[in-house]
Amino acid sequence: MKSNTSTQNKLYMIGNAHLDPVWLWPWQEGFQETKATFRSALDRMNEYDDFIFTSSSAQYYEWVEKNDPAMFEEIKLRVAEGRWVIVGGWWVQPDCNIPSGESFVRQGLYGQRYFKEKFGVTAKVGYNVDSFGHFGMMPQILKKSGMDYYVMMRPMPNEKGLPGRLFKWESDDGSSVLTFRILFEYCSWSKDLEKHIRRCETELRAPFDQLMCFYGVGNHGGGPTKENIESIKRMQLEDETAELVFSSPNDFFAEMEERQLPIPVVHDDLQHHASGCYAAHSGVKQWNRRAENLMAAAEKMSSIASWTTGQPYPQDYDRAWKNILFNQFHDILAGTSIESAYEDARNEYGESLAIAARGLNYAVQSLSWNIDIEEEEHMKPIVVFNPHAWYSRVNVEVEVGGLKDEHILVDDESRAVPFQSVQPAATCSGRTRLSFIAELPSLGYRVYKLTMNPSVPKSSASPIQASDYTLENDRFRMEFDPQTGYIASLMDKRAGVEVFRDLAARPVVIEDKTDTWSHNVFHFNRVIGQFKAESMQLVEHGPVKSVIRVKSVYGNSRLVQDFTMYRELDQIDVKATIDWREQFKMLKLVFPVNFIFTRQSYEQPYGFIEREHNGEEEPGQAWIDYSGITREHNTVYGVSLMNDSKYSYSIHNKEMAITMLRSPIYAHHDPLVPSPNGHYSFIDQGIQIVHYSILPHEGNWETAGTVMRAAELNQRPITVIETYHKGSLSQRDSFLSVDQDQVVVSVLKKAEDSDDLILRAYETTKSATRAVIRLPKWNRIIEADFGPCEIKTFLIPKNADAPVRETNLIEW
Repeated sequence: MKSNTSTQNKLYMIGNAHLDPVWLWPWQEGFQETKATFRSALDRMNEYDDFIFTSSSAQYYEWVEKNDPAMFEEIKLRVAEGRWVIVGGWWVQPDCNIPSGESFVRQGLYGQRYFKEKFGVTAKVGYNVDSFGHFGMMPQILKKSGMDYYVMMRPMPNEKGLPGRLFKWESDDGSSVLTFRILFEYCSWSKDLEKHIRRCETELRAPFDQLMCFYGVGNHGGGPTKENIESIKRMQLEDETAELVFSSPNDFFAEMEERQLPIPVVHDDLQHHASGCYAAHSGVKQWNRRAENLMAAAEKMSSIASWTTGQPYPQDYDRAWKNILFNQFHDILAGTSIESAYEDARNEYGESLAIAARGLNYAVQSLSWNIDIEEEEHMKPIVVFNPHAWYSRVNVEVEVGGLKDEHILVDDESRAVPFQSVQPAATCSGRTRLSFIAELPSLGYRVYKLTMNPSVPKSSASPIQASDYTLENDRFRMEFDPQTGYIASLMDKRAGVEVFRDLAARPVVIEDKTDTWSHNVFHFNRVIGQFKAESMQLVEHGPVKSVIRVKSVYGNSRLVQDFTMYRELDQIDVKATIDWREQFKMLKLVFPVNFIFTRQSYEQPYGFIEREHNGEEEPGQAWIDYSGITREHNTVYGVSLMNDSKYSYSIHNKEMAITMLRSPIYAHHDPLVPSPNGHYSFIDQGIQIVHYSILPHEGNWETAGTVMRAAELNQRPITVIETYHKGSLSQRDSFLSVDQDQVVVSVLKKAEDSDDLILRAYETTKSATRAVIRLPKWNRIIEADFGPCEIKTFLIPKNADAPVRETNLIEW
C-alpha cells in the first residue's frame, strides 16, 4: 500500500495513440487503423471509468464520420462526457517548417470549425508531437486560432537546449503559448509501464514537480492497452515517488496556470531534428508550393469576380484545401514516406491544382469578358492580371497565334511596349511566345494589345550588351567563367560593388550517405565534386532580356541553367533543369558573398528569422538574404536568393547555398544499414525544373522589395487572350491596395459563413506601422495598426452599410 508522503510530485498520465495516416504504409491502411484505434479507445472507456483519451486531427474524425457513423456517435458522447479530449485543432499534425503561413492558418480554420460543428468544442491545446521542428511564428497562429497551449517533442534535449520542459513560447509579435516538451516519447509499449513511468519521474524537480507522461501504442495507432492501464492502477497504489492521475493536456495546463510558476520564456524557432527533411523529395515540396500559391491567387480573383461581375464563388475550394492540408502531414511533406505514398500525394495535389486552376480561370475570364475593348482589325488584346496587392513590374510570357512582323505591342494608353519572341511551347509554325515587361496595378489588371495600327510608333528599345560569356545592362555586368560555367563576376555598376567574392552559382555535389531523415546530422559539407560546363551559349537576345544557357555535367547527371538579365529589371532570373542520376549524394548551388559584418535572414511562415552563419542546414520558405557592409565603400549592401520550390539552405561563413536535392533511399530509417548488394529505390531521380532569382540590393532586404519579388516569382501574372467587345469595366483597374510596402495582403477570400469577404494581411519586417488598405470599388478603407510581424484578419461585409471588423483566424 502506498504510504503517506508530503511530496507534490505528480504525473498527469496522458493516454493517446499517435496515428501516422501515411508513413511506411499508404493512407488506406492509415484510414483503417484510425477506426481500429478509435474503437480500442472507446472499449477502454467502457472497461475503465477513470480512463481518459486524448486525440487530435480533424481528418481522422471525418473519416470515421463518413465510414462508421455509429462509432462517431459514440465518440460524440464521450467528448460531451469529458473523457475523450480533443486537442490539436488542426486538420492533421503537419510538417511545421515547410507549409506556408496561410496553410497553418487553414489547418486551424478547417480543424477548429469541424470540431465545433461536430462536437460543440474547440481545441485549447495545439498538438504536434512528432513534427520535425517548429517555426518561430507558430505561437501567434495558435493563439489567434483559439489555442493558448502547445505540446511538442522534437527537437529533443540532445538537439536543442531549452530552459525546461514547460516554457512560454513567444513569437515576434509578442504572442505566447504555454508549451510542454514531452518526456522521452509520445507513445509507449503495450505492456507494463513501470519502466516508462520511472524514467519520467526523474524529470520531476521543484517547482516543476508536476509533468505529463504520455503513454499508449503509437505511430501505427493502437492506443492505451489493458496492460498499460492496469499497470498505472497498480502503481497508483504502490508508487511513493509521484501521484499518478489519468488526465489530459487541458487539465495539466489549467493546473499549471493556477500554480503561477516561474515559467521561462523562449523566443526562437524550435530546431533541429531531421535536417535532411527540408530537402527530401523535391516533387512533393514543389507540388505543395504550387498548390498553396495557385489557391491563394484563385481565391483573390474569385473574390473580386464574385463582387464585381457576380461570378459564383467556387464551392470546391474547401476540398482543394483539405487535400493540401492532409498532404502536409509531417511524414508526407517531409519526404519520409514510402515511394507509393507519393503517387497518392501527387494525385491529391493534382486535384487541388485542378480545382484552383478552374476557379481562377472562371474568375479572370469573367472579368476580362466584361472589359470594354474597342474593335480594331488584326488587334489581339492580352489582359494581364496581377494577383498581388502592390504595383508590380514583372516579366510576362504568353503564347499567341498568328503573330506577324507588322505587329507591335501597346498598353491601354496606346504606348509602345518592347517585346520579343522567345521559344514557344510548341515546335511548329503559327505559335509564338511573347516576353514583355508589364506594369500592373495593385491586385488588378491591365490590357495590352498586339496591333498593326500604322499610326503607333514601334518601340525603339535596344537589347542589353551580351555575348556567350557576359550580360550587361545599365545596373549590372555579369561575367561567366568559360572553363566552369560559373558566375565569375556580378558587378553592381551603380553601387560600385562586386557582389560575389568567388565563383558563384556553383553546383556542388556532396556525399550524403545518411538515412531519409538525416538523423543526427546538422551539416552537409563533404564536397566530392562539382558540375563542369560542357557548353555556354547566348540563346536569347532582344529588347526585353538576354539569356545565357550553361550546360553542365557531373557523372551521369546533367544540369542546364538559363541565366536571364533584363533591360528594365534589377534581378537575375535563372531556370535550372536538373537531370539527376546520383545516389547517396546532395546537390547545392553555392554563392560566395563579398560582405563583412553580416546578418543572415530566412523567410519563415508569416515572418522571418535571423540565424548564425555556422553552416547548419536550415529550413526556409521562398527566400533567404545575406546582407552586410561592402568592403569597397563601407556601405550596407546585400543579396537575396529566391526560388519557387525549395526549402533547404545553408550559410557557412560567407558562403550561402540553396540545397537543390538529395537522393537517399525512400523511407530508410537508421539504424538499418542498406545492403551493398541490395536493390533500392532512390529519391529525386530524373528531371526537375527549378526557378530561382538573384536580387542584389543596396541597403537591407527590408527596403529592397525581397518579400514582394519572391511572391511575384511564386504567384505569377495571369494572362487571358481576349477579343474586342463592349463591357462595363475599364482597360486598367485596381481592386485593392496598401499604402505601406511592409504590409502584405496574403488572403482575400469568401467568408466561411456568408458572402462577405475575409482579408488577411501581415507585417513583414518586424517593425510596427500603421497601414491603410483600400478597396475603392466598394468604398472601403481599413486603417489598422500592425505590430511587428503581426497577422490581422478583417471581415468585410457585402452589405455596404455594415462596418468592417477585425476577426480571428477562425473567422469568429
